[in-house]
This record gives sequence, C-alpha cells and structure tokens, in this order.
Amino acid sequence: MKTMLAAALLAGTALTGVLTGGSTAALAQGKVLRATMHADVRTLDPMWTTQVIASIHGNMIYDRLFASDEKLEPHPQMVEKWTVSEDKKVYTFTLRDGLKFHDGTPVTTRDVIASTKRWGVRDGAGKALFGFTEDLVAKDDKTFEWRLKEPYGLVIDTLAKPTSSLPAIMREKEALTDPFQQVTEMIGSGPFVFKRDEWAPGSKTVYTKFADYVPRKEAPSGHAGAKVVKVDRVEFVWLPDPQTQQSALVAGEIDFLEAPQVDFLPILEAAPGVKLFGHPASGSMGIIQLNHLHPPFNNVKARQAMLHILKNPDYLNTFIPDKKLQTLCYSYFGCDTPMETDAGSEVYKAPPDYKKAEQLFKEAGYKGEPITILHATDHWYINPANLVMIQQMRKAGFLKLDVQAMDWGTVVSRRTKKEPPAQGGWNIFITGTSIVGSANPMTHVSIGMGCDKAWFGWPCDEKFEALRKNWAVAPDIEKRREIAVELSKRAYEQVPYISFAQWNNPSAYRSDKLSGLLMAPSLPPMWNVSVK
Repeated sequence: MKTMLAAALLAGTALTGVLTGGSTAALAQGKVLRATMHADVRTLDPMWTTQVIASIHGNMIYDRLFASDEKLEPHPQMVEKWTVSEDKKVYTFTLRDGLKFHDGTPVTTRDVIASTKRWGVRDGAGKALFGFTEDLVAKDDKTFEWRLKEPYGLVIDTLAKPTSSLPAIMREKEALTDPFQQVTEMIGSGPFVFKRDEWAPGSKTVYTKFADYVPRKEAPSGHAGAKVVKVDRVEFVWLPDPQTQQSALVAGEIDFLEAPQVDFLPILEAAPGVKLFGHPASGSMGIIQLNHLHPPFNNVKARQAMLHILKNPDYLNTFIPDKKLQTLCYSYFGCDTPMETDAGSEVYKAPPDYKKAEQLFKEAGYKGEPITILHATDHWYINPANLVMIQQMRKAGFLKLDVQAMDWGTVVSRRTKKEPPAQGGWNIFITGTSIVGSANPMTHVSIGMGCDKAWFGWPCDEKFEALRKNWAVAPDIEKRREIAVELSKRAYEQVPYISFAQWNNPSAYRSDKLSGLLMAPSLPPMWNVSVK
C-alpha cells in the first residue's frame, strides 16, 4: 500500500484541472505564491472565532500593536514607543508613522481602541487583560493610554500573543460591530489586501501585495520585525483531500503545504525539491470539548466520568503513528513548557473503569439521553480523533450517542449555539490548540472557566479563575509554577475539557522555488518569502 501510494505521489499526478481557475491571469500579474493551509477560509472575522484558519487569514491583512518573534519574545509592531508609569498602572503607547488602511485612510487611536475593546470581549486572554483594565483613552490620533485598575505584568505579552483570537486592528467602523456578529468588510492595514471579488469558499482565497504598507526597520523574525512582501499575489488553494495535497506539492502545483498528513511525511522527505520545516514550539494539543450548560455535562460528575472512559494514548497511535512526533502528555499547559504539570491526572492515566464511570453518570442524573457529538469529517486529525472517542465511549456500554457528521466549518458555526442539543446545540466536539498558546494559563483560551465569558462549552468555576488571576500577578516564575500545580489539580477536578494528545506536525514547501520562510509556531507568515 505504501509503495503504491509513494509511486502515485512521486509520479507528480497532474492537478491542473483542480488548480487552474484564474491561474493564467494570476501569473500575468507577477510572482504568485500558492499555499494550501490546514483548512479552507470560510470565516473572515479573526476576532469572532478562535478558528486558526481565520487567524491565518487575519494575519495576512491586519496589523497588530505587538507581535512575537521566533523566540516568542514580544516586540512592537504598530507601536513606535511606549512607557509605563511608576505604579505600573498606566501604559502610554504611540503609533508609528506610515500606518494606513487599504482604503488609504490613516490608522488612528480611535481605530486601535475600538478594535482592542472588541477583541477583549471575545478572546480569553483579552478578557483577562480587560478584567484588569479601567479604560483606554486617546490622547491624540497617535497616542493613547491603557489605564489599569491594578498592575498586570502580562499586558505586552497578551497583545503579542501568536495564537487565536487575533488582536487585529480594524477600522473603527468595523471594530464597532457587535463582537458577537461577524465583520464582513475586510479592510486592514497589513501587508496584504484581501481580494473579496476572487474569494471562492471551497476553492481559493486570494491576497495581493499592499503597495503602501511601510515595514518596520528591524529584521523579520516570527511575526515581528519587517513585513516585507516579495510576491505580488498569494493564493490559498483549498484541496480537501490529503493525498491530493501531497501530490500537488510534489508536482509543483502548490508551493507551501501547512499541515501535511503525517502518513505522507516520509514520502515528502524523499521528494526532490521538497523540504520539511517547523518551529520547535509548533506542537499541537487535541481537545475534547464538553458543553457545561446542558445535561449530562452540566454536572461535574459526568465530566469526571469521562476521565474513566477516554484514554490518551489511543489517539496518538491512530493519527500520529510516527513516534518521533508524539508526546504522551497529561499537562493542561502542554509538555516541555515552563508550566508543565500533570498534577491531578491520576484517574486519566489509569486503565478504563467503566463501572466507576457508569456510577458517576448515574449520580449526575444521566438516564440514557442521547449525547450529541459534532463530528467534523473533513479534518485530518479531528475526524480520526472523533472515531477513536466514539469507539471509547461505546465501549462503556451504557451511553447513547447521537453522532452528527458535518464539515469543520459547520462545527465552527454550530459550537457557538447555547441552545440544548435537541434544539440545534451540542454536547461534545473535538478541536485542538497550539502548545505555545496552552503554555500560558492566561492565553490558554480553552481552559478559562469564566462562565458566560468562557470559551465554547462555557465552563464556570470561580476558584479556578481566582487561581488564574493569582498566576497572572505572581512576582516570579517559581511562584507561577507553584500556582500552575494548583490550577492543574482544579482543572482535573472540574474538567473544563479533556486533552487527548500532543504532537508536532511540520510544514512542507518547495525548496527549489521558495526562500526566506520565517519560523513561527502558528499562523505561518507569508511575507519575506521569495518565489523563484
């Protein structure tokens, strides 16, 4: 089977019929970079969702106040300079010269304040920051103050976070949109312009170079420094079938493949002109998200029961067969991170105990009602992870499952619904997050238990949130590590979600065509890339 597959891929199967739409015209416009990302761009608003592909899209067209470099250290991006008052409660920021939106209007502090406030309503780390915030006040068109109620040492780190949701700076008119409604007009000030007239969901998303973008003078690193665009056009070409993706890269029909299916990595390593690369912190963690609003998982005993049913290693061995890419991890904050701890994970590490699980479900009031699972069938790891989870739950023998198959875009839309499952809601869906985002309890979107302000699933626990606040204001990393242990114990007690794997998944590109790719743990930068 592997030999036949390798032969098919290395033969460079022609995909011209799939990729030609508009390609002749595109080539006439200059240098074109064609990339296939892990998902299709269907949601445009990078604040409205934590969907990573929406943040990748947003990273193309929007700029931000601060950004992280390759070493994950924060640097100013739209900010020229900033100061902090002696009492650490007032940050004064001045925007740099040359900031301009794609419609030609200048970026002002009105745009920044409106955008940042909107982001702070939706993003977990943003919510935490705004919990310490008294107000944002414009001093003039280029200078504003961020006033805190009390000192908070993660202001800059939060604004520079390299993960979803993106703290993008929009025009004020879009930023004033209800945070729970999607912005539809995509006018940013970043290095690329979104070509809405060429956007074809399910096929292609197009960006062109923003000629008036003024890069910073510092060398590019990660998402920080100079964003110098060296191509005329970037096309995100959506190819849903993993084998087609690999064939397209081997044949030179695409130049960059963000998330190759791990089964095909040996083939790509052997393909002439193809190179694999990845950031050391680019690992991912799988998430089984439980809905805390409705039975049975509104009762903590039902959530705890799942730890007796679901087993971590089965997931890794199913969709990450390469042992070099696996990390069997029981830390809510990721393994090989400063906050790594598996405190409280004893039950999850133990062999399945279906009798104990059944007892806990009964104590939670479960009487055989269907448990609605949103099963995304078009995602390379979410689909097999769902199959493993469903099998593990069925082995328990007493659970009634309502498995609803759909594409990932539909899951993203439906997971926002707070209605009961019988009215279009849900009980479980599977997703993932980056290790770099999980490593910080404040930027770890999924773990927050802020009730109606929490992420989808809406976990609610005052004690956990108080511990998170203590972590954020802790004086040093040693004290933060101590609090991380208590956070882990509380998380395993309350079960906001269940992690099921940690893995690394390198990207692949045509090394005979592209140069200058920047290393970043998420949201791959398309600037600084040259096309031969």
